[in-house]
Amino acid sequence: MSNRKYTKEHEWVEVSGAEATIGISDYAQDQLGDVVYIDLPDVGQDVEKGAEAAVIESVKAASEVYAPASGQVTARNDALDDNPALVNESAEGDGWFYRMTLSDPSQLDDLMDADAYAKFLETLD
Repeated sequence: MSNRKYTKEHEWVEVSGAEATIGISDYAQDQLGDVVYIDLPDVGQDVEKGAEAAVIESVKAASEVYAPASGQVTARNDALDDNPALVNESAEGDGWFYRMTLSDPSQLDDLMDADAYAKFLETLD
């Protein structure tokens, strides 16, 4: 059973204890095309649920990445600085964006599990 949940803005969050790892879905990276730059939040930065936490730029567009919950950033994926294409190669794996300590884990209760997210994607075509 995965602890991974998805937002309607195509971010994913995986929770382990009080820490959450955040990235964008495979669908999102596919829509963006080749990723060329990612502006990640700094370690120690506070992020608010629904507020911009990162920016991802591709050959097609720039897009904001929103925090799925409030908390403090504890790690950033520095590998993306040198290789932003890692998001295209492994959006839901090695291409994660940042980790954070959740200030209120219940903020994730309204997010979709993988099955619900798959059904949501079907409505977008």
